[in-house]
Amino acid sequence: MITDRLSFLMGDLFTQCMYKFVLAVGGYFLFKGSFFGAIAGFFIGNAIDNFKQISERLKSQGVGGGATGGSRGFSSEDLFNYYQQRSTTNDVPTMLIALSAAVMKADGKVLKSELTYVKGFFNQQFGPQFSTQHLQTLKQFLDSNSIPLNQICQDIRMRMQPEVRVQLLHYLFGIAKADGDVSTAEVGVIQQIASMMGVATSDYESVKNMFYRNVNSDYKILGVDVNATDDEIKKAYRKMAIKFHPDKVAQMGEEYQKGAKEKFQKIQDAYEAVKKRRGMK
Repeated sequence: MITDRLSFLMGDLFTQCMYKFVLAVGGYFLFKGSFFGAIAGFFIGNAIDNFKQISERLKSQGVGGGATGGSRGFSSEDLFNYYQQRSTTNDVPTMLIALSAAVMKADGKVLKSELTYVKGFFNQQFGPQFSTQHLQTLKQFLDSNSIPLNQICQDIRMRMQPEVRVQLLHYLFGIAKADGDVSTAEVGVIQQIASMMGVATSDYESVKNMFYRNVNSDYKILGVDVNATDDEIKKAYRKMAIKFHPDKVAQMGEEYQKGAKEKFQKIQDAYEAVKKRRGMK
């Protein structure tokens, strides 16, 4: 009797904890023996295990199941719960969908050019895994009265490295620029997202000025003041070139790498423009 009970408890424990260990081993081999891969797999698996336990607890209490009838009128808490439910299965896609919707809604109109940009990004990034279900999730966020950006951005901040978060800003500005113009409202929302994700102001300004340009944009891309010395500009360029080299996001998908290369090229272009303007060698 005691042996049977012990076996049952051990089996239950394995069921609750299996994802963290399975994904840790998978991450180790996926990244060719990388300790980082094992840690990443363990972290993701642990999140899934925790969510499963919480979900079962909620089910036993008769909570949940109200996100199927459209999200218009949902509270931020309801929508974040929906986000969490979706993010356990789609993870990064659901994070990006939530942020995409926030930028698309910023100026009060959702344009076809923006939707085309988002669909193109997701098809490139996730391929066949991006489905009509993802589009339905996007619609849920677009139709909502409010998107719980703070909770979602805090989630992203915990899950993603700084370089990837900066690259997300590049993607969001790409949505804003899809119609050929970045509005003040769109800039405001992306700045809010950057702040909540813990992106440094200098990094945000650098990306913003790649899309929302003025006479000092080349300097801001490099993260320096117009009055900076030539040596300071050279030093800033070298720092930016190392910090935002495409290799920093080499583990991410094709569209992330494409965005990183575009950002890296704009840093180089900004440096060349400043050098030409100043007559630097």
